[in-house]
Amino acid sequence: MTYRLSWLLLCASFAALSLIAWPLPREALDWQPALIAPQPWRALTAAFVHWTPIHLAANLAGCAVLALLGHRAQLGKRETLAAVIALPLTQFGLLLRADLDRYAGLSGELHALAAIAALTLISRAGRERLIGAAIALGLIAKLALEHPLGPALRATEGFDFPVAPFAHLSGALAGLIAWSLTMRSYPKSPRNPHGT
Repeated sequence: MTYRLSWLLLCASFAALSLIAWPLPREALDWQPALIAPQPWRALTAAFVHWTPIHLAANLAGCAVLALLGHRAQLGKRETLAAVIALPLTQFGLLLRADLDRYAGLSGELHALAAIAALTLISRAGRERLIGAAIALGLIAKLALEHPLGPALRATEGFDFPVAPFAHLSGALAGLIAWSLTMRSYPKSPRNPHGT
């Protein structure tokens, strides 16, 4: 698999699994901390469950944006491995919010992917480092403005479902942890000769 295909396939898989899960019963797949021990699959399936068509569309758009970013940045197998590791880490991070009794959606994992992409670009030289730093600063600012340690759920203008800002923080931190774990054991991917 070439450096570009693994990340693109990951983003496409996330989108496809979200579409497959759309008609399935949400209550059997969503994140419910009280059920995580007897039904551990929820740590993975909850990411692909969406409450409303707008929720699904927003996360599918996020998959497309991150696929394009990964393609331009030549994110490869090690970044893809980090993203796979970040998926359950993101969900298990939700256990830190006892007041978040139900959760669904890819937004936490999409924040993990954004963090992985930013950190990879920061580790490179020149313009790519600056782009990575800009993405990281944008992500940090977004997280801070969302007040992830405030109420577990928040109504957001333009969305017909409550947003869980802590899931975004959990995803970004999971991406940081997963990136740190995978970057030690794999050689660096080739630098994009065309720039990002």
